[in-house]
Amino acid sequence: MKATPYVAHTPGPDGRIPWSEVENATWQTLIARQSAELPGWACDEYCAGLARLNLPRSRVPQLDEVGQVLEGSTGWSVAAVPALISFDRFFSLLAQRRFPVATFIRRPEDLDYLQEPDIFHEIYGHCPLLTNPAFAHFTQVYGQLGLAACKEERVYLARLYWFTVEFGLLRTAAGLRLYGGGILSSIGETRYALGAVPQVAEFDLIEVLRTPYRIDIMQPLYFALSRLDDLFELAERDIMGAVHQAMRLGLRAPLFPPKPALAG
Repeated sequence: MKATPYVAHTPGPDGRIPWSEVENATWQTLIARQSAELPGWACDEYCAGLARLNLPRSRVPQLDEVGQVLEGSTGWSVAAVPALISFDRFFSLLAQRRFPVATFIRRPEDLDYLQEPDIFHEIYGHCPLLTNPAFAHFTQVYGQLGLAACKEERVYLARLYWFTVEFGLLRTAAGLRLYGGGILSSIGETRYALGAVPQVAEFDLIEVLRTPYRIDIMQPLYFALSRLDDLFELAERDIMGAVHQAMRLGLRAPLFPPKPALAG
């Protein structure tokens, strides 16, 4: 795992975190500007989940506030984790219907982009859709598959998560809508994703598993489902069989330049 300059808070005995004034102000800024950006772009299921969570606007939410809503909706909860966790830990938590939330928030100087997921990304980007049964079921099955997979299989599974949970689109009767948390929690990616630049392909499991991506650039390609309930049906397919087929076929040529080498 790569190092991170961020250090997560450790919840107290009561499970709560004493966030600072600066951290609460950062949350307030992030949620205000993202909530102003999403109407008309976020999918209906996300908007319904966000309303159900009823996240505070002036402070960072406590994990138990979010967990109680998820538990009552789909039986999920959230788990406080450090800034970075192992793949084994990540898959294990998802398999148990516990969504990992890193207990730190980006610094004001990192407001627009942060490579590692912080609490705003996890709670505002992902947790609203964990109130949705199809999304919640898919995420748990994904965790179960990842937990049992070998290292090479996990590399292919990572692309499935990336192009659905993180950067998925829906093609609705009203037009393209966002459901991926990596877009929904990023003002830059929100504006970019539904613009004229990126390609949008119909979701195809084998193609998704064969498509390279980079985490440090805007996505040149997104995949669109026809409805969020397709995730439930996807979870019931032979995903690992598709992984093995994609491994035999190999990767597609990337649609982006290679990452610049570090100097020195």
